[in-house]
Amino acid sequence: MRRAVEPARRALLCLCRARLRAAGRIRAGGGVTEEAAIPSFRRGVKFRRDEVRDAWVLLAPERLFMPDETAVEILKLVDGKRSIAAIIDDLVARFDAPREVIAPDVIATFDDLKARGAVQC
Repeated sequence: MRRAVEPARRALLCLCRARLRAAGRIRAGGGVTEEAAIPSFRRGVKFRRDEVRDAWVLLAPERLFMPDETAVEILKLVDGKRSIAAIIDDLVARFDAPREVIAPDVIATFDDLKARGAVQC
C-alpha cells in the first residue's frame, strides 16, 4: 500500500511495522484520529505550491514532504477551523464518492501526518 505522504528523497517509513526500538522511530498505533478533531498544521509547517518542482509540498523544519494527489486535496481543506468530518463531507460532495470510501483514507492521512509531526488534531 502506498502512503499518502512521502518524504522527498527518503525511503518511506512503514508505520505498521515500526516499533520503539531506537530513538527516532515511530511507534505504530499511536491513537486513531477522530472525525470530531480539528486538524491544523504545526508551527513552522507550510503547505504550498512549489513552482520549481511543479508540485504541492508540505514544508516542515528540516523536512520536505511531497503529497500525492489525494493528500493534496485533503491538505487544501486544512484551515484550523474545519473538523475532519467537515473535510470528509466536503470531499464526498466534491468527488461524488461514498463517505465509507473517503473517510478511512482521510483519517489514515491525518494519522500519518500526525505521527510525522506535520499536523496536530
